[in-house]
Amino acid sequence: MIKDITLGQYYNKDSVIHSLDPRVKLVATFVFLISLFISTNLYAYIFATIFLVTLIILCKVPFAFIVRGLKSLLILLLISVLFNMFLTPGRVVFTFSIFNVTYEGIILATKMAIRLIYLVIDSSILTLTTTPSRLTDGLEKGLAFLKTFKVPVAEIALMMSIALRFIPILIEETDKIMNAQASRGADFDKGNLIEKARALVPLLVPLFVSAFRRANDLAIAMESRCYSSANNRTRLHPLYYKNIDYITYIILLIYILLIFATRYIKIDMLTK
Repeated sequence: MIKDITLGQYYNKDSVIHSLDPRVKLVATFVFLISLFISTNLYAYIFATIFLVTLIILCKVPFAFIVRGLKSLLILLLISVLFNMFLTPGRVVFTFSIFNVTYEGIILATKMAIRLIYLVIDSSILTLTTTPSRLTDGLEKGLAFLKTFKVPVAEIALMMSIALRFIPILIEETDKIMNAQASRGADFDKGNLIEKARALVPLLVPLFVSAFRRANDLAIAMESRCYSSANNRTRLHPLYYKNIDYITYIILLIYILLIFATRYIKIDMLTK
């Protein structure tokens, strides 16, 4: 389960998506997120599927590697689907114990499942095709207008960058500790839920100690290099828009307009 987390990992490839400006990829992720939650019928989900499949093909990251992140969300996905199926009023399709499964509940559960799956895949593509440093630069420059309202954009971007960098490090550290504990006879798979939770205590304590030690080392390193977000820092690779970035913005505009247009198309199967 630990190795299935893909968030924060970068997959180095020479692809169109990798070469895009990080600001474009952030906007694309935000636009896709909006499109998922304003989709009301089958046509909208078809357009969203075509958009996502195109991203997967263009990024050249193996599909099996992208969907690995879904394994850690199976429980959340299952709970969301079951709650929507059993607790949504409407036309009863069949009865399961004391619960009534309705037609509207099945449709709503399907929508929620598609939205969660697509959202995780799209977010994974963003982090898999963008290094944390580029993502930080894109976030900081893209939200630079918020500095007018005294929003500490540089600090927020730095915190996100550090968090993304720490995810694969903590995953690797967790794997090492689990192997060390297993070699001493620890078993994290056997027993009921309470026993499994107790077995995690010997894992969490050294993991937190290691995380705080790494955070302290990072803070000391930044202070020793006189790091300050108030300084006018230069960048090794400044962000500049290219022709492909402007073309991508046009494609995103067309895509979101198509999604809005589908709201005026009524289909009984997937209409709210």
